[in-house]
Amino acid sequence: MDAVAARTTHPLDLLSLDEIAEAVAILKDEKALAETIRFPIVRLEEPDKAGLAAYRAGEPLPRLAFILSMDITTGETHESIVDLSAKMVASHIRLPLDSAPYGQPPVMLCEFETIEATVKADPRWVAAVKKRGLTDEDIPLVQVDPFSSGYFGLDFEKGARIVRAVSYWREDIRDNGYAHPIDGVVAVVDLINNKVLDLVDDEKIVPVPRKKRNYGRETFPVTRTDLKPLHIVQPEGPSFTVDGWKVSWQGWTFRVGFTPREGLVLHELAASENGKERKVMFRASVTEMVVPYADPSSNHYWKSAFDAGEYGLGRLANCLELGCDCLGQIHYFDVPAADDLGQPFVMKNAICMHEEDFGILWKHYEFRNGIFEVRRSRRLVISFFATVGNYDYGFYWYLYQDGTIQLEAKLTGIIQTTAIADGETYRWGGMVDDNLGGPTHQHFFNARLHMDIDGSGNTVTEHEFLPRPWGEDNPYGNVFDTTSRTLKRELDSPQNANGETGRYWKVQNPNVKNSVGKAPGYKLVVMPSPVMLAQPGSTVARRGGFAKKHIWVTAYDPKEKYASGDYPNIHAGGDGLPKFVQQNRNIDNADIVLWHSFGHTHVCKPEDFPIMPVEYAGFTLKPNGFFASNIAMDLPAEKNDHSRDNNGEGCCAPKPESGCCGGK
Repeated sequence: MDAVAARTTHPLDLLSLDEIAEAVAILKDEKALAETIRFPIVRLEEPDKAGLAAYRAGEPLPRLAFILSMDITTGETHESIVDLSAKMVASHIRLPLDSAPYGQPPVMLCEFETIEATVKADPRWVAAVKKRGLTDEDIPLVQVDPFSSGYFGLDFEKGARIVRAVSYWREDIRDNGYAHPIDGVVAVVDLINNKVLDLVDDEKIVPVPRKKRNYGRETFPVTRTDLKPLHIVQPEGPSFTVDGWKVSWQGWTFRVGFTPREGLVLHELAASENGKERKVMFRASVTEMVVPYADPSSNHYWKSAFDAGEYGLGRLANCLELGCDCLGQIHYFDVPAADDLGQPFVMKNAICMHEEDFGILWKHYEFRNGIFEVRRSRRLVISFFATVGNYDYGFYWYLYQDGTIQLEAKLTGIIQTTAIADGETYRWGGMVDDNLGGPTHQHFFNARLHMDIDGSGNTVTEHEFLPRPWGEDNPYGNVFDTTSRTLKRELDSPQNANGETGRYWKVQNPNVKNSVGKAPGYKLVVMPSPVMLAQPGSTVARRGGFAKKHIWVTAYDPKEKYASGDYPNIHAGGDGLPKFVQQNRNIDNADIVLWHSFGHTHVCKPEDFPIMPVEYAGFTLKPNGFFASNIAMDLPAEKNDHSRDNNGEGCCAPKPESGCCGGK
């Protein structure tokens, strides 16, 4: 990296294509890596708060790359830090993944490409699918889905690099295979030796459903004709400005980041009040997902994909399409990335950013003096989509003009399916079509929020609403109280939402006073949805323990990046947040990380097929004593001249004096 690049590159900027190529080349050369080495992860090794403070004070920071490398012939894996400033390998550590509790790097695309041929070459698999009515002519079009295997303590799982694979019949390459599951046949594939280690072939034979449920546009030649165009136009352009990876909008500033595991990251999120920039969050991302299934049959009991840690949400990001995925005046961020060979490439349009109207922000009509004021809300949307096998997940960060922050996960795609014989009922889920069931399952996400409310030294408090008993201080029975509990150490923090008491959490800076003499803060508003319902001793509960609680708070540790731990793939469990909090460190007036698990429990139904309409899950962070007043009061009283009523007239056209959008 030359001197000019060093001066113009911010320490949080993504690695450029040249930096990716250089980092991989330095590692290959210095460690004499073999041709069989692959690179599941190449990313920026980000500086921490102290490092960035030093950078702002004028000190140079080394530009570091984190590289995970694996020999595909042995499974030997190393974590490396390459110092691009010094052009050297700063560290190169072999991971002990062959000993308990094991774990593996994420499954790579180059491995996925070999699995179907490996499975179809196994005579046991061929015999099993033929028992279910398939012929030699059917086999070339059979869809083989590799799936992260889970862990159950079996000998062939310990320290091994494996996947399990299920199959689907297709008559045509464009058929929706998930309408035709081949039940009772599961292959365990050794990714190092490219062979089937084990094959489940149930004694009970369930016929393959043959009814087609395709979704390509050719399947629906007749479409609706009564849908009129809806155009989103901003003739003067968007209200945000972009400088490299830094964004400014309506008093907000932040830097966009992206990693192979997490996908979209927001850095150094700050809000302005009276021209002063105030810190809110140092870093925000979704670090993990887990999708456990509630069907004990051989095709499903082991399914519990950790989509971030076992595959990589960022590695599977979509190229977003203008006018379809994103509507309006769009700014796309292209993401520099590395393929499995460590070669740099560009993920085009991986991140989408735009503004959208969000209805009324504030409004009041005072009949006594005729003052009528209303302002519309606009929000900034920063998003990306990842397709992980059959499911598609969108992650949408919203910033609002009143200082609110929201994360919304959008779940769509195709459900997992199972074959049901004629006359049988499906105990473990819902029927979606003839002879076709969808197993009940849960989707859990975990957001890692490295808080920075007015700087480090933050405290989390927990609050609930409780009715006050009848008494002298409640003679009419109308009084209720708001309780408060300060989370002082990590083991105080694991907790679940409670809709009955409205339980919520505040992150505050006790070292600063707000306009009314209290600590400024933000309130976390969560959805009181079910947590993981698997039994505590189950494999998936041990591996995905973060999903057993909605809230966790930890003292910041740069090594604790992910809710499930570093390598959940084929891991025996016990890592991640449940392990982190056992240290029981101080979290009162400290540099803290707030982790929030949220999700959706899905009982499948006919409306979910062939493609599921979007389901939503997420949370909101609202300013709570952070600002001195409603910071959106200075929004202009403008109206939309393009709006028309059923008479074709615009806003305020017949009676301008009515003050449609503000004024007397």
